[in-house]
Amino acid sequence: MDNNLIALLGFVGLFGMIALRVPVGIAMGIVGVIGFAAVTSLDAALGVLTTSPLRTVTNYNLSLIPMFILMGVFASATGMSRELFRAGQAWLGGFRGGAAMSTMTACGGFAAICGSSVATAATMTRVALPEMRRAGYADSLSTGLIASGGTLGILIPPSVVLVLYGFLTDQDIGQLFVAGVIPGLLSILLAFVTIRVLGMLRPDSMPAGERSNWGEKFAALRGVWAVMLLFIAIVGGIYLGVVTPVEAAALGAFCTFLIGVLRRRLTLRTTLACLLDALRTSVAIFTILIGALLFGYFLTVTQTPQLLTAWLTALPVGEYGVLLLILALFLVLGCVLDPMAMIILMVPILYPVVTGLGFDPIWFGIIVVVAVELGMITPPIGINVFVIRSVAPDVPLGRIFKGVMPFVAADLVRLALLILFPALVLFLPNQM
Repeated sequence: MDNNLIALLGFVGLFGMIALRVPVGIAMGIVGVIGFAAVTSLDAALGVLTTSPLRTVTNYNLSLIPMFILMGVFASATGMSRELFRAGQAWLGGFRGGAAMSTMTACGGFAAICGSSVATAATMTRVALPEMRRAGYADSLSTGLIASGGTLGILIPPSVVLVLYGFLTDQDIGQLFVAGVIPGLLSILLAFVTIRVLGMLRPDSMPAGERSNWGEKFAALRGVWAVMLLFIAIVGGIYLGVVTPVEAAALGAFCTFLIGVLRRRLTLRTTLACLLDALRTSVAIFTILIGALLFGYFLTVTQTPQLLTAWLTALPVGEYGVLLLILALFLVLGCVLDPMAMIILMVPILYPVVTGLGFDPIWFGIIVVVAVELGMITPPIGINVFVIRSVAPDVPLGRIFKGVMPFVAADLVRLALLILFPALVLFLPNQM
């Protein structure tokens, strides 16, 4: 059978199993092994199935994934998200839209110690939504803002998605982490602008809160010292070359655990629950990664990436035209696929195209994450929207999607700025 036909049947089978709710990692693994056997031999496929999972779970560079996940779980259990929101309220709550800006700031701060968009959205829904309701904000605006702010979890370092991108493309994870700082801050800034514009258009929807005095403002900052310390230790340590990303992950997990113990918020029972939660998430991620690598072997023997590269580079639309087509594909797939699965599935196929066109791989990694972020909040299946719906079941999905649209527009502006001005991404990595 022709290899191109086998590749096509493989993709049809993969998306068919995903539509039948087969877990993405398992679906990719099944299609990868069967397809590899069809092109080569059953013995060769069984050999890959035997060695690839073991190499993946014992890879030293991937050991930072469970460490960063554990750090985020510990941070959530110690109440750091609530302290971030209170600090934001103290400094911004007196402005019109202050509670909304406080929520976005808290999302950014929690993302800096979490690494997961889903966890950021779920945690901030529990923390910020009741406060915004008490302040008189509409549910559509509140939930839409939280959904958008939650996407920062996979951009602001540490980010599990950036770790996976670095692993799949053999790029420096430390540089990817540092590259995400300015785009993350830009996202918060554009969200502030969006909030102010909405406040001017609909002033009744964003009441101003009580202003805090300077003593209360500085007192609120005492509650966020732990977050600031962790972020400086991780990102600053990687930027200055003091620690490697793996060492930074271990340091972050240990320091977060120590802070929780000293604050008496991590008991033995709570710690065991955190370990179990981190284990479940880590196993899910490694299952997806192993399945993607098996599927990657199948793509390699069918030469799908090479054929796609040749086809896209031959299109008469120029390099930026091809880039826009790739980003459009990510936006569409983001509506129906899990973000992590989408990165693992599509990056090995499209990465040769991008590098062949001369784009910087670090810059492309951030661009891809921003595009994936958009997919997490756009209909029909924005995963962050469904996470918020599960935490706040009294808010209809349509209302959340309505509230998120202004922030989708802001994210499209950010994506355009990052494409037009690559220095926004590459300035800090180039100083390392």
